Amino acid sequence: MFINAVIALLLQAQTSNLPEHPVANTFKPLASPGQQEKDIAILTLAITGAIFVVVGGLIVYGIWRYRRRPGDVSTQEPAQVYGSNQIEAAWTVIPILIVFVLIGVTARVIGSIENASPPPSTVKVRLIGHQWWWTVEYPQFGVTSANEIHVPVATNGSPATYLQLESVDVIHSFWIPQLAGKTDLIPNRTNYAWIDPKEPGIYLGNCAEYCGTQHANMLLRVIAEPPADFNRWADEQKRAANPDPALARAREIFESLACVNCHTIKGTGAVGKFGPDLTHLMSRQTIGSGVTTLTHEHLREWVDDPQTIKPGCLMPSMQLTNEQLDQVVAYLESLH
Repeated sequence: MFINAVIALLLQAQTSNLPEHPVANTFKPLASPGQQEKDIAILTLAITGAIFVVVGGLIVYGIWRYRRRPGDVSTQEPAQVYGSNQIEAAWTVIPILIVFVLIGVTARVIGSIENASPPPSTVKVRLIGHQWWWTVEYPQFGVTSANEIHVPVATNGSPATYLQLESVDVIHSFWIPQLAGKTDLIPNRTNYAWIDPKEPGIYLGNCAEYCGTQHANMLLRVIAEPPADFNRWADEQKRAANPDPALARAREIFESLACVNCHTIKGTGAVGKFGPDLTHLMSRQTIGSGVTTLTHEHLREWVDDPQTIKPGCLMPSMQLTNEQLDQVVAYLESLH
């Protein structure tokens, strides 16, 4: 047990040393889908920028060229031109051609992203949206986590990560700006997306579809690690919970509460599916789907009354005494 705890702490330290990439920096993509989307955005901005310059220049030229001069008769109208076939053809044909170019390029990029086939060795992730958090499942490894997606860095031929996107309640939207565009998670429908981070780091994202009062706090992290580190993390996550025997009383108190009806802790009687899997809670960086960092103080406040941190969330206050609260928090902190 001591060795497992040490390994977990080392993995957590490695993760904390990864650089954190800022949210919404779509013009610094670090994955293939994001790069392709940036390229088409630059093309669109270039075309529309050129249109703006041409139209604006013509307006300025018209204002200057046909301005009123000294000696002009105030009631005199300029020469009126009607029925110029050349002008009408130009302002009809040119915009149509521009629209077709943008449609064609957009369709090609969307097709190349959505039709990309996963290689046999790819990492597959099932991402399920809830109000207001994420279930993260790795079917290949038998691992379930929450709110943080660990993936291998796609370098030197390493495969991309393919995501199966689902929702259990309302429409959510997966969006990691530096990795890929937005893809909706729709109830009773399965969508797909893929990412191939080129650099190790922590990529921040969020739900991009309004899904309720805490939509803004439905945050998400993609933690891209070298393949060896990712495999070590996956191996550690497969293990059942193995808390300190000295915390037997704390575990007993936790298992006596309604927490076990919503949360799963492998190796215990807690097998609930309505809330995040807590088996390796302390291997994560945040709680409440990124709403706050995972520290002793924040965890204690969260367990005491989640509504003070995330009003409207489905986790109720259990009205614990101070002794029960201390014991439950101590037990949760042993789950590495």
